[in-house]
Amino acid sequence: MSDWVGIAWLVVLLAANAFFVGAEFAVISARRSQIEPLAEAGKRSAKTALWAMEHATLMLATTQLGITVCSLLILNVSEPAIHHLLEVPLGFTGLSEEAISTVAFLVALVVVSYLHVVFGEMVPKNLSFSIPDRAVLILAPPLVFIGRIFSPVIVALNATANAVLRLFRVQPKNEATSTYTLDEVATIITQSTKEGVLFDGTGALTATFEFTFRKVRDVAVPIGDIVSLPESATPADVEKAVTRHGFSRYVLVNDAGDPTGYVHLKDVLDLDSTDYQEPIPGKRIRQLASIFEDTDLEDALATMRRSGAHLARSFTALGESTGVLFLEDILEELVGEVQDATRRE
Repeated sequence: MSDWVGIAWLVVLLAANAFFVGAEFAVISARRSQIEPLAEAGKRSAKTALWAMEHATLMLATTQLGITVCSLLILNVSEPAIHHLLEVPLGFTGLSEEAISTVAFLVALVVVSYLHVVFGEMVPKNLSFSIPDRAVLILAPPLVFIGRIFSPVIVALNATANAVLRLFRVQPKNEATSTYTLDEVATIITQSTKEGVLFDGTGALTATFEFTFRKVRDVAVPIGDIVSLPESATPADVEKAVTRHGFSRYVLVNDAGDPTGYVHLKDVLDLDSTDYQEPIPGKRIRQLASIFEDTDLEDALATMRRSGAHLARSFTALGESTGVLFLEDILEELVGEVQDATRRE
């Protein structure tokens, strides 16, 4: 093989190595959320890319096999050609044949290593990191095709690797992780806001993540701060309370001060005037949900939605009432302050 043929093979092998490196990082880095819509729209390359992402370990085995073969061939093919081309100019230096051979080998090693690292590894890797969604659409189809040609070898290599992992009690995964934990999403939101690519002007995003860590005791209004009415309250008492405070709902408490139910303004508006001085009928009094004070706020919201209650009694592990949880206070944790339509300022 002539020297220039060896140089040509060097270029071809560098390109092949770059392809496998780029395909490897594209399959890992591409976002499934960006590829799935294209696949559902019928784009063939997207369907193939999605399949590659779902069989990431097989694709990684294919890329690693390709990278290893290319890396081994690059030096074997290119070193003799570069070595021979350098012998002529080095011959004019007056060095011995042994010195010329050593210098030529070292120069060839440095040149090939440089080309391999920069053009065969770093450039395709950085390219796939920069545009992973576009890269996977271009590189995944030929990678899958190569993987199917060498399927027996790839499957055997992957099975061996998985068996080694199981020896160390590690469960292999076929698909690259494409989901995020709550903490990871919160970090993404925070970093994106700092970088100026996301604007959370209302604070809704931040509030949503904080909401997941809040407990009932953090939002419930202490019993001592509640505008309440006695169990014997009349519709007239409710009307006076609305006139004075402007709230539309009032908690009813027993003689011990524990909440036992609540009444809404509209529950007594349709009563006859003769009933206004009588205690509110039991069927007009709404039931309170009871929720442990250490319950997550999102679980409390689900409980109140299931029961249809807008108010809930919070209690301790000993069953003692500590406060009342209002549905609107839960919503305020997500969307900001919500004003009672009848409330007086």
